[in-house]
Amino acid sequence: MSNADRNATAVSAAEAKALFAPLIAASAAIIAVSGGPDSTALLVLAARWRHARKHGPKLIAVTVDHGLRPEAASEARAVAKLATSLGVAHRILRWTGEKPKAGLQEAARDARYRLLARAAQRAGAAHVLTAHTLDDQAETILFRLARGSGMVGLKGMARDRVLTSTVSIMRPLLDIPKARLVATVARAGLAVVDDPSNHNPRFARTRLRGIVPLLAAEGLSSERVVLLAKRLARADAAIEQMVDAAEAVSEQGGAMAQSSYPDEVALRLLGRAIARQGDGSPVELAKLEALWDALRSPEGARRRTLAGAMITADRRAITVEPAPPRRSAHATKALTTGRRSRAGSSKSR
Repeated sequence: MSNADRNATAVSAAEAKALFAPLIAASAAIIAVSGGPDSTALLVLAARWRHARKHGPKLIAVTVDHGLRPEAASEARAVAKLATSLGVAHRILRWTGEKPKAGLQEAARDARYRLLARAAQRAGAAHVLTAHTLDDQAETILFRLARGSGMVGLKGMARDRVLTSTVSIMRPLLDIPKARLVATVARAGLAVVDDPSNHNPRFARTRLRGIVPLLAAEGLSSERVVLLAKRLARADAAIEQMVDAAEAVSEQGGAMAQSSYPDEVALRLLGRAIARQGDGSPVELAKLEALWDALRSPEGARRRTLAGAMITADRRAITVEPAPPRRSAHATKALTTGRRSRAGSSKSR
């Protein structure tokens, strides 16, 4: 633990008032609480904020038991007891069914959000509050950087994100270091859960978390990483405005001029056109970049397909339209068999 972590201060009531201000007019809100220090601090801060107000949303804490550890059930009951003592309703939801051997953390996260969204819909709540911290944001950015994300991915997690048509994720603690939440829980005299999966080197995030202190020692602290993400978000917003304007011009002309825009603007414009004309599947950045390079190369293909769209390029412009439907494997086999049969008949003649 660094000196900064040891000297971290608890989150004050005044800070909490600002953090939860967007919820003032809400009728209800779900708080995702695992029992760890971050989510326990979120629960405590939200409960204190609500009790200090005459009017406000009904708070419902939800703990998801993933069924991955035998201790999880008792930990969920402990969270329920704490929530009740704070005057907050509590629900325990369980992820049932067979668990995948690969991509377990991702599958567990998807299941958790699915269950949380369902709980919000039943409660008439438009928001699910999660306890993601500044440290989580930095880890996410580094994780995405290691996997080749572009500017959009390196902006990190959004403070608010749409989960379903009626429910959004809200991350009120995203600018607060984890150490301050640990201090908040310690000041309240509460015990918390230490999930062993957070220390399991089997998971990439755990391994990445282990090198964060080394990066910080070289000046690349979590705060610096998050600052970079904010600057990228600012640049991304400016580029998106340019793409909006370029898209309006392209729609009028029906095609995108080959050399009218800077590469980044043209690349995003092409990606939007593919998303609109294609089959709705995600347009991966690396594949989009490879397509863009191929279309501009003198030796490159003049026509290619990507994500259900057909992209045609000539010297002046690029046109994007829906790709023709693919033949099924059965139809292709029948066509090939028919050709062979006709070839055999002509030989016999």
